[in-house]
Amino acid sequence: MKNGARVTVVVASRNRVRALTRSLPLHPRPVILVDNGSSDGTAGFVRRHFPDVHVVEAGRNLGAPARNIGVQIAETPYVAFADDDSWWAPGALERAADVLDAHPRLAVLGARVLVGQEERLDAVSELMRDSPLGVEPDLPGPSVLGFLACGAVVRTEAFLAAGGFDDVIFLFGEEERLAVDLAAQGWGLAYVDDVVAHHHPSPAKDSRGRQALAARNAVLTAVLRRPWRVVARRSFDALRGGAAGRKGLRTAVRRLPRALAERHALPVSVERARRTLERTGG
Repeated sequence: MKNGARVTVVVASRNRVRALTRSLPLHPRPVILVDNGSSDGTAGFVRRHFPDVHVVEAGRNLGAPARNIGVQIAETPYVAFADDDSWWAPGALERAADVLDAHPRLAVLGARVLVGQEERLDAVSELMRDSPLGVEPDLPGPSVLGFLACGAVVRTEAFLAAGGFDDVIFLFGEEERLAVDLAAQGWGLAYVDDVVAHHHPSPAKDSRGRQALAARNAVLTAVLRRPWRVVARRSFDALRGGAAGRKGLRTAVRRLPRALAERHALPVSVERARRTLERTGG
């Protein structure tokens, strides 16, 4: 472990150098920045102004799988993800490492993510906190089958064994497939309320595009792991989602061959837990 550190912060960024100027000083070291093909001079700027940050240039936009590169390079047992506009509260990663040390089956620790200056609890954190899956005896909080990447600390070994994030999904909603695959391998995922991350997102510039991406990835994630009735339901939801939903469904079709090539069913217990969460809005 580098300098005795137990957690490496991995940031994937593209053309957000101004946001990084604010967030990078707030990350405890070590930090790995994976630059996703930026055209704004991100890599050079960070090397000049933050020489203690390990910069990796992906050369092109890899989407969420850029984080996999950072995890592969990390020399610590745990990795905390951050976006270019998010950071971890002081002491949060030490606390996360203690929790992970004490719970060897825990693969993903979902943190309490506070949004904006008003520190509003993120909706996903709220769902995880109120998870209907209960608390398993060997886990530190409510069991979950999803997480926010910018508010998650992962066990390096488990993350890599599950294949990390995949380029079928690419970006936006990429956590669901990884979460269910980790659970299928017997790992635990849990929400821990006293580990805190901050997220100050910029206002969405292309809400229609994000809606289309969400619809596309909901369908593709179902194709990758869920029963065909779930694929049908999510496809129907996309069709009912207006122009953005229909666009998402069209773009999902283009990625369908790759999704089908990687499709396999989840264990019955994991699929049952996923259905429980869907019934309760999780």
